[in-house]
Amino acid sequence: MKLPEQRRCAWATTPEMIEYHDHEWGVPEHDDTMLFELLTLEGAQAGLSWATILKRRAHYRDVFAQFDIPTVAAFDDAQIAKALANPGIIRNRAKVHSTVNNANRIVALQERFGSFDAYLWQFVDGKSIVVHRGDHEPLPASNELSARISKDLKQHGFNFVGPTIIYSYLQAVGILDDHYASCFCAKTDGFLLERN
Repeated sequence: MKLPEQRRCAWATTPEMIEYHDHEWGVPEHDDTMLFELLTLEGAQAGLSWATILKRRAHYRDVFAQFDIPTVAAFDDAQIAKALANPGIIRNRAKVHSTVNNANRIVALQERFGSFDAYLWQFVDGKSIVVHRGDHEPLPASNELSARISKDLKQHGFNFVGPTIIYSYLQAVGILDDHYASCFCAKTDGFLLERN
């Protein structure tokens, strides 16, 4: 007997996107290395599609030392030049420099808060915000929370952390659960966002 297809958010159409949707997107992430990786990838996506970035993810891990934060924070000019020469990643000078800069900013936040995780999740008291959207309701590009976190990150010296990038990031790390209500991944726990 064939099992029925799982209902997913409409954007999950390719094997890579389905894998990401089913196992990562919207799942609360608390590991600093993964939080750094996803922040880097979301910044790299600016102006591009997420599918493009996912296909290059393994290359990003190789280029940026598996996203080991202290190692990337210590990248020198030669290592940055080597990264920029690698065709496996998006060779945008500002984006590559922002990865090194953001690693340094995370180190500073780790020293102040104990972890990047503790800093980030404080904005929602450690609990995901669950949004039950209808199947045809569009996802916003940003919201008040992403604007507030974006502003705070910029004040701490981060780059490529505008409100739209941060909104996508909050979805990626599970601070926002934006799965459509009919999606099998939709959660029922967390703070429910009330909408009119």
